[in-house]
Amino acid sequence: MSCLHKSPKRTKSQEQVYQEQSKKVAQENGKRIGLEGDADLEFLLVGGELQKVRSNSWKKNRFYKLQEDCKTMWHESHKTFKSRQTFSIDDIEAVRAGRQSEGLQKHTSASVEDLCFSIVFKGRRKTLDLMAASVEEARRWVSGLQKIITNMANLSKQKTSEHWIFNCMRKADKNKDNKMTLKELKHFLHQINIEVDDTYAEMLFKKCDQSNSGSLEGAEIKHFYDLLTSREEIDVIYAKYAKTGGLMSSTNLLDFLLNEQRESVSLEHAEKLIDKYELDETAKQSKQMTKDGFLMYLHQEEGIIFNPAHNEVFQDMTQPINHYYISSSHNTYLMEDQLKGPSSTEAYIRALMKSCRCVELDCWDGPNGEPVIYHGYTLTSKILFKDVIKALKEYAFKTSEYPVIISLENHCTLEQQVLMAQHMTSILGDALLAHPLGDQMPTHFPSPEELKGRFLVKGKRLNKLDAAFNNNSNVEDDSVSEEDEAADCKENGHKSKKSKIKLAKELSELVIYCKSVHFSGFEHARDCQAFYEMSSFKEGKAVSLADTSATAYIHHNMDKLSRIYPAGSRTDSSNYNPVPLWNAGCQIVALNFQTPSKEMDLNQGLFRANGMSGYVLKPEFQRDPASQFDPKTLQKGPWLTKKMLHLMVISAQQLPKLNKDKCKSIVDPLVRVEIYGVPDDNATKETHYIQNNGFNPMWNENFQFEVRVPELAMLRFVLEDYDTTSYNDLIGQYCLPFTSLQMGYRHVPLLTKRGDLIPSAGLFVHVMVLDAE
Repeated sequence: MSCLHKSPKRTKSQEQVYQEQSKKVAQENGKRIGLEGDADLEFLLVGGELQKVRSNSWKKNRFYKLQEDCKTMWHESHKTFKSRQTFSIDDIEAVRAGRQSEGLQKHTSASVEDLCFSIVFKGRRKTLDLMAASVEEARRWVSGLQKIITNMANLSKQKTSEHWIFNCMRKADKNKDNKMTLKELKHFLHQINIEVDDTYAEMLFKKCDQSNSGSLEGAEIKHFYDLLTSREEIDVIYAKYAKTGGLMSSTNLLDFLLNEQRESVSLEHAEKLIDKYELDETAKQSKQMTKDGFLMYLHQEEGIIFNPAHNEVFQDMTQPINHYYISSSHNTYLMEDQLKGPSSTEAYIRALMKSCRCVELDCWDGPNGEPVIYHGYTLTSKILFKDVIKALKEYAFKTSEYPVIISLENHCTLEQQVLMAQHMTSILGDALLAHPLGDQMPTHFPSPEELKGRFLVKGKRLNKLDAAFNNNSNVEDDSVSEEDEAADCKENGHKSKKSKIKLAKELSELVIYCKSVHFSGFEHARDCQAFYEMSSFKEGKAVSLADTSATAYIHHNMDKLSRIYPAGSRTDSSNYNPVPLWNAGCQIVALNFQTPSKEMDLNQGLFRANGMSGYVLKPEFQRDPASQFDPKTLQKGPWLTKKMLHLMVISAQQLPKLNKDKCKSIVDPLVRVEIYGVPDDNATKETHYIQNNGFNPMWNENFQFEVRVPELAMLRFVLEDYDTTSYNDLIGQYCLPFTSLQMGYRHVPLLTKRGDLIPSAGLFVHVMVLDAE
């Protein structure tokens, strides 16, 4: 049962005092997130009426207001039993001005464009469509919310932690007197995910209650906070290197960077870190780092496990595009399952914002002559083809400037195919690649660099690409066999797999570098297929080829593109393991982006590198025609560079409660470390679980892994809540390429199952990678 806490009834004078205190708290929190005195923030704190739009007939005024923690929105609800009248700023994916959502486009007229905005949530929560009373009010709502989201995202780890802890303290202060009784302290400890016995809570309380007043206030609360957030493991590391009057000089810091972090840096670099992260001005002037400054550094990108140099595009982007792994989505239009789930342009936007570079459009004849997109022969909802193309135009290059492949699954009649071609040409304009680059027939793919900001169409083509140069567009037969994938959903007697459809010349001519052809074996492909003719493989077929003919598959992918897609039987939009297919050099390994899963964690981990561009250069041994690499047999070759990974899982900080509605939902965390790569490198090890402590659990457990092909290896951290009676629940996860690891004492950010950052949480580890003998 939920813990229900009714607000205490207050007298007029008590209410006045409470309002003053709330205002003061809001000011403190505004300052903490860098928006002190901001007019838009003040506007949100006052709140106002907005019209909530659900349908043509359901448009109702509701009051919305930002609470004094500056991260929770409260809204009026007329439901009798409304369990949730608030939502967190952390839950917002984006705030979009205007009629950008499907709901607002459908249920409002173009005349109110400037009054409308949408709040798009992470996960499966429905988008909130709102309309303000004036253009200025709409602007202030959008601007204010966007400022808070941006500033919260840019807060340092320490500030995020502070903000979270102080707001938990405020919630625990039931009578709002800015004091903390022993009872309130126990409630606060529950809130921050730590279970302590009464004796320990009393001991902690007495230690801080220096005035013996029976409650903590002011400096006593600060003392309690310092005791609570003290990190023994950091104290030990800092003490070892702070050899200059108890502080860490720039020389001491350099010793730490060279000896522990294994970084090849200079004294000047150490001084820059002090200048950047030291909070104490006196220490900064003396080129010294206090423990607070040291902790601040450890939580920034220089102290995180992921190499900060890989946050930028650092790889050669001038190779042919088939030399790269390409982040790819399957059934991109779906928000949920493949039988009756909703289709939405929002699904495309989300995939593109995660730097997906290959999206799928299943196109069917729609009413009023307009083609639609949905999962054929199912109850999934339909969206207009032209709306999807508009969304691609708007969002394709916001996260990455590298090319997007539009993978067409075409089931339309000739008339609607012509309209598809017109929509792509008119909406995408010059960004649509409608002719090969250069003035001669190409012999290989262009590079991501040459294709920046361009859209490539993947689909059937009526003739060879040479026709684009010799003006020969004549074809004897304008019908083509359907794609294997398109036939998957028709196995229940809808159509024969070998059926053909008529293909419009206008659509055919937009297919340049990605012409879909049937796969008839590696030998046939080598002898008969042009480089731009590519095949799509169902996961079962692809996994079988990767297992039995990996070397041949790798060579096939050295001059051609391969697209892999999930089996039609995955009606729940589940995913397959992409790693064996990356090992075989397959580029377009399409996953269901809408489904949180280990497989999507791996995809997000691989494409975290190279500036989240959606393109990652394959290792040299997957691009060199002389290579005989086989991931299963691992004969001697340049791929075999054995490493020993020594990993110590030290501690975690401020893990989220998994069931906030339950009074006693303290987690029992454990950490699992997983390696994914060639079969010989796959391994899993886990720590013991810590009972009743999600705030500052400590493990200090050492693991060793032998990694034979580091260029194909991925490292995944998983934190779970141990349960004796059922499956463990996921607390957080993080995945990265082995080649992006930083050595030494490192913090590991934690992400939700949907891949969103958990702001205050983290894992602390020590990493050492040595050459194996």
